[in-house]
Amino acid sequence: MPSSITSGQFSLPLLNWKCSAAALLVVMGVLLASCRSRDQDVTADSRPQVLTTFTVLADLARNVAGDRLQVASIVKPGAEIHGYQPTPSDIERASKADLIVENGLGLELWAQRFTAAAGDVPTITLSEGIDPLLITEDAYSGKPNPHAWMSPQRTMGYVDHLERAFSQLDPAGAEVFAANASAYKAKLQALDEELRTAMAALPEQQRLLVSCEGAFTYLAADYGLEEAYLWPVNAESEITPKRMARLIDTVRERQVPTIFCESTVSDKAQREVAAAAGARFGGTFYVDSLSSLDGPAPTLLELQRHNVGLIRKGLDLSESNR
Repeated sequence: MPSSITSGQFSLPLLNWKCSAAALLVVMGVLLASCRSRDQDVTADSRPQVLTTFTVLADLARNVAGDRLQVASIVKPGAEIHGYQPTPSDIERASKADLIVENGLGLELWAQRFTAAAGDVPTITLSEGIDPLLITEDAYSGKPNPHAWMSPQRTMGYVDHLERAFSQLDPAGAEVFAANASAYKAKLQALDEELRTAMAALPEQQRLLVSCEGAFTYLAADYGLEEAYLWPVNAESEITPKRMARLIDTVRERQVPTIFCESTVSDKAQREVAAAAGARFGGTFYVDSLSSLDGPAPTLLELQRHNVGLIRKGLDLSESNR
C-alpha cells in the first residue's frame, strides 16, 4: 500500500501526487515552449510581406530583398500563370501583404480583379518602362509579348523596380537592397555574356527555335534566333489543325532537327508535330514557372541555363551527336 499525505479530510496517495506534479511540470514546459514558439513566429512575421504573382518574380524579389522581407508567390511551381484562377485563400493572403509584385504586359489576365479584391495594397508592375516586343500572329497580334524576363538585359530593369519599391517599403534596408540589386545585376550581366557565347556557336541555318508558346521572343531578339510556335501565349493555347499544319510545314521546310515545349502546358500536340515533321522532341523548357527546388530550374538563372542547354543540344547537330 503506497504512503499518503493527509491534511484534515484531504488524503492523496503520495505516488499519485508525485506523478501529478511531474505531469503538471511537463504541461507547463510545453505551454512555455509553445509561447516562445509563437513569440518567435510573431517576430519573424514582423518583416514586411511581399507577394508576387508567380515564382520567377518571387526568385527575383528574394535576391533583392535578402533577409529583410518575407517573399512568397501566389502561383505555385509548375502552375500555368496566364489563366490562373485565384482562390479565396490567395485573396486573403494578398489582403495581408504589404506589397504585391506583378509582371504586367497582359501576362496575368486575372491580376486587376485580384488586386482589387485584395483591397488597398500597393502594387508594383515590373515591366513598367520596358519597350515591349509585339506579338505578330493570331488573336494576340499587335499586343505586347509579356515574357520580358527571358532577356537578362531587360530583367535588370525588373531588379531596379524592386530595389526602389523595397526601399520605400523598408527605408532602413535601402543600402542592403541596393547592394543586393547590384550583385544580382552583375550575375545577370554574366549570364547574358554566357548565353550570347552559347548561342553564337549555333550554325546560322539552325537558329530556328520551335516551342509550344511564343515565349522566347526576347531571348531570340537578344541572341540572334528566330522562333516558331503553336500559339502566341498560353492564354490562346487552342490547338487547331491550321496551327499544327503551319508549324509542321515550317519545321519540314527549315529542316529543324529538334522542337520543344514548356513545362506548364501539355506537350502532346508538339510531339505530334515532331513525328509528322520528322524532327525530335528535345525536352521541356521552363518559362512561366520555376521547377521544384530539386528540379532543373529552381531559380531564374538556372532556368535560363537549362533552356539554353536544351537549345544547344537540340539545334547544334555537332553538339547533339557528341
